[in-house]
Amino acid sequence: MNILLDTHAFLWFITDNPMLSSSARILIENINNDRFISLASIWEIAIKTSLNKLEIAKPFSEFIPNQLKQNYINLLPINISHLIKVAELPFHHRDPFDRLMISQSLIERIPIISKDTVFDDYGIKRFW
Repeated sequence: MNILLDTHAFLWFITDNPMLSSSARILIENINNDRFISLASIWEIAIKTSLNKLEIAKPFSEFIPNQLKQNYINLLPINISHLIKVAELPFHHRDPFDRLMISQSLIERIPIISKDTVFDDYGIKRFW
């Protein structure tokens, strides 16, 4: 199964944070699942680290690529169909990064691992 990690799910997984639910951890650790993270999440992490709103163990340029490789997490690129879908989404949620991930989930038919229950209002499959 393909799974899309929300930004917090990715960060909590790679830092072994107990905030990550056990069922989410099991899904991410399952070697039969193809794990993806949106380029939007990587962008969000870059912005938050540059603003000192998020601390990571090493410089972004080293830490993120290493974590993706080490944990076999693939980047989900952003394409025009994702952006078209963003423009069509109702405003149940206003966070631009989350709206893009929701759009990608809908277009690519990939469930999202996220604690954010408002995602359910968009009719996507969400695990937590």
